[in-house]
Amino acid sequence: MKNIILFFLCIFLFFSNCTEKKIQDKKPKLVVGIVIDQMRYDYLTRYAERYGKGGFNRILKNGFSLENAHYNYIPTYTAVGHASIFTGTTPNNHGIISNNWYDKFLKESIYCVDDSNYATVGNSGNVGKKSPQRLYTTTISDELHLAQNMKGKTIGLSIKDRSAILPVGHTANGAYWYDAANNNQWVTSSYYMKKLPKWVADFNANNNADNYLNETWNTLYDINTYEKSRSDNNIFEKNLNGKATPTFPKKLKELRAKNGNFNLIKTVPAGNTYTVDFAKAAIIGEQLGKTAYTDFLTVSFSSTDYIGHRYGVAAVETEDTYLRLDKDLEDFFTFLDTEVGKNNYTLFLTADHAAVHVPAYLQSLNFCTLYGC
Repeated sequence: MKNIILFFLCIFLFFSNCTEKKIQDKKPKLVVGIVIDQMRYDYLTRYAERYGKGGFNRILKNGFSLENAHYNYIPTYTAVGHASIFTGTTPNNHGIISNNWYDKFLKESIYCVDDSNYATVGNSGNVGKKSPQRLYTTTISDELHLAQNMKGKTIGLSIKDRSAILPVGHTANGAYWYDAANNNQWVTSSYYMKKLPKWVADFNANNNADNYLNETWNTLYDINTYEKSRSDNNIFEKNLNGKATPTFPKKLKELRAKNGNFNLIKTVPAGNTYTVDFAKAAIIGEQLGKTAYTDFLTVSFSSTDYIGHRYGVAAVETEDTYLRLDKDLEDFFTFLDTEVGKNNYTLFLTADHAAVHVPAYLQSLNFCTLYGC
């Protein structure tokens, strides 16, 4: 699904006032880099009529839209895409050639951010044995740090470890990712620190993921109005364990035990909402945008990728996910306006890769694919 022929890069840059005023010359107090994992460009246009004014449409109306930009490499895996976005170069230079690959020098298969020299900070598990050691170039946040003589803060966060670590590079003050298997916690690596900051520990203690997974995922609007997608019940989608059909509603409280408990939040829109919750906590906890120096926050939304792989790019689940993400973005932008202040932050939004239709679905329509006709 990640082997794509044509790929897009859509970036929006805007100052938070979102008016017709010219961009001011003063430097921003905070830069926010958002990556939406597996987002196709056409999701912006396909669902545009149902987006609100304050999410995707806000940045389309008041920002800059790059509609003819491309990555000059294939395949665009998650790790490769994130590294390329934030380093500004290609895998042959930054060294992240896949999520996993065979290292001919070590003579073993490796994962892009694994590093046994470090330990998990936050619990006694192994998911924190990570670092950006295999990233061979600097990121934009590294360069910002260097330009400010290591003043200001750079923080990366995502449900996925690679999507939190690679964007903020080597000099980050912190990178955090979600460990569903060990007590439902956001964790980090001893590469960055010896102990979780109080704001992270407090966030983990609140256990909002448990609240989200006690809800039911139903469509935001009447399911009969989801005309941009295939029928809800079809053979081209992967079902959740314990459910007879891949259809709405999805009673998460009943399904979580058979679907990895807290792992389930990765594959529902609430995973994006939970990521916004953590991003807000990071901004408040680290006091980002409150000093004379420019801070940098990277936020990668991973649930879009998990959902896309499970249900496909033309599923009702995918359409509903982006309609809900639009609301999450509006909520986040409003928070930035209030907490950081209008005219005080710069934000860009892009994707690490897109996705094709489910091959079996294309075959059913008599398209030839890599898997046959």
